[in-house]
Amino acid sequence: MPFCEVIGHARSLGLLAGSIARGSLPPSLLFSGPDGVGKRLVAQAVAQALNCLSPNGHDACGSCTACRRIAKGAHPDVLVIEPPDAGATKIDQVRPAIAATAYRPFEGRCRVVIIDDADRLGDDAESALLKSLEEPPRGSVFILVTSRPETLLATIRSRCSQVRFGRLAAADVAKFLTGRHGFGAEDAHAIAAVAGGSPGRALEAGSRSYRDGRAAAMSALRAVSAAPSPRERLQAAAALAAGKPSSAGERDELTTRITMMASLLRDVALMSHGGGAGQLANGDLAADLEQLGASFGAGRAVRAFAAADRAVAALRRNASPKLVAGWLAVHI
Repeated sequence: MPFCEVIGHARSLGLLAGSIARGSLPPSLLFSGPDGVGKRLVAQAVAQALNCLSPNGHDACGSCTACRRIAKGAHPDVLVIEPPDAGATKIDQVRPAIAATAYRPFEGRCRVVIIDDADRLGDDAESALLKSLEEPPRGSVFILVTSRPETLLATIRSRCSQVRFGRLAAADVAKFLTGRHGFGAEDAHAIAAVAGGSPGRALEAGSRSYRDGRAAAMSALRAVSAAPSPRERLQAAAALAAGKPSSAGERDELTTRITMMASLLRDVALMSHGGGAGQLANGDLAADLEQLGASFGAGRAVRAFAAADRAVAALRRNASPKLVAGWLAVHI
């Protein structure tokens, strides 16, 4: 996938593309940031930009033979090292890639070694890699991808130029879901609201449960905001807790609904403090959130958000769903 097709990370992509265009890309790179935000995808884009047969300025075309083979993991000059399902990346996995960098690339202009989940390198593998990073082979680039850079040897970190990747905006995650994976707009926005800026986490979520959960949370917030008495708030809580007949199903559904409620309350508080629609996790509901804000106000929204967060924690500790829903209704 070329740089131009990567969603978000504009600053990091600009730095990488500019370095490639000037021929000044460091031979050892460390891509760090939260899980699931696209670090490995960008590493692949770097490999394509360095080896594309028909480059578009500083970017890869994405459609030539080299780009397609890199995307499929079938290019002989782009080596990807991944840890096993359990345990650490062994030295036997790293040695062939290190040995290959001693020779000229087979087909491309540059050999690229991508080490995914680099924080899971075994001690021997890490030590072997360090020797290559100390004297980087000409014509080769090492890209270490990790969400936990602090676990790597300090000597490895010092020999790599670190590129930091942040979480994506909720709107970008929703765009990723609709444009790349065929989600409906409502489903995509609901999932993006609680994905924590991670497209990877968003793909793991169930769309319908989040869409329905967000609708139920919004309905409950409207009912609670208009309820003048604790009794009426408890009635609103009964609707929030109405779920699947099994206790486990009820707990899971209520956890989803309260998680969505926390996301909505966070946005209400943000808007009450002057935040714009672009900063909201639920930007598609900006008009509804503004109406809620008129009832809640900044202080109450913040307190309600904290209460929702405590309610989710209580459910995960096996508290009664009905008791949690009632407690939450009173405290928001």
